[in-house]
Amino acid sequence: MIITRTPYRLSLFGGGTDYNSWFEDEGGLIIAAAISYYCRLSVRFLPQFFPEYKSRIVYSSIEVVKNNSEIKHPSVRSCLKFMNMLDGVEIHHDGDLPARSGIGSSSSFTVGLLNALYALKEKMMTADDLAKQAIHVEQSLIGESVGIQDQIIAAHGGIRIMELGLGNNWTTRPLILSKDYLLEFEKHILLGFSGVSRMAEKHAKVHVDNIKAGKTNHQLREISALAHEALHAFKKESSLEKIGNLLNLGWQIKRKLAENITADWMDDLYSTAISEGAFGGKLMGAGGGGFFFFIAPPEKHKQIKSKLSSIKCWVPFKIDRSGSQVIVYSGE
Repeated sequence: MIITRTPYRLSLFGGGTDYNSWFEDEGGLIIAAAISYYCRLSVRFLPQFFPEYKSRIVYSSIEVVKNNSEIKHPSVRSCLKFMNMLDGVEIHHDGDLPARSGIGSSSSFTVGLLNALYALKEKMMTADDLAKQAIHVEQSLIGESVGIQDQIIAAHGGIRIMELGLGNNWTTRPLILSKDYLLEFEKHILLGFSGVSRMAEKHAKVHVDNIKAGKTNHQLREISALAHEALHAFKKESSLEKIGNLLNLGWQIKRKLAENITADWMDDLYSTAISEGAFGGKLMGAGGGGFFFFIAPPEKHKQIKSKLSSIKCWVPFKIDRSGSQVIVYSGE
């Protein structure tokens, strides 16, 4: 049996510039952090003692199939096809946080599953290779309108800089910060779930269509410039108030990328957090609901939480530093 643990992510700056239809012509810069909440997958070859099915897949649904091509879960079906896995398998999924909530859970699943399937074949892949192959599976095999930051941060972990070059070239490296600064950063983060899940694909498709139509060129260039400014601020270990203010500017730009990114109730929630002392924040993911996060002085957290009664739960924040890992490797 193989068990993998793959982190979800917090997109900090540059989100929206990581879509191929943008950065292949314009380039892009992303700063994102892996968080210590995980997609957990157990995978094993399924003994063929059950004539009624060959593979069994357990997630929010349970699938039993006689042929792997019959699997309905798009990532499972596509990963097995990509890996040329014809044998019967049993796959179990557990997630620490709700799916479809803007934390990159779909890409964490794909990265974690590829990692597990390679281990099942007694192979070990680099983080870069896992990210590249997950991007291929999601974009080319599943056909989803996704960017590339989620797969990269899920594979690598930590806080990372992603430089997206012309012609589908990208590189990534860790953002080096002192332990004291990282600790203060973690203390300042408020991460809350709105209780609203949404299909990221629908929101992402609108964003991609707008890119192709040239409707958001100005905003995306502003987002890219802001990411470079934020990178400079991080390197100087500027005050977290400065980082929060930049985050606030980024959200004001992002909400203009498409009409379906935000709604009145989200704007009211965000404005309340700012008025109660948050330096800045954003709605996670492609929009429409999910997780909010804010940078705010720790002494303001209790007051902000008390005013944001629509947040269903608050999640303690800590950075994951390991990326996708095989945590159990057994031939039994």
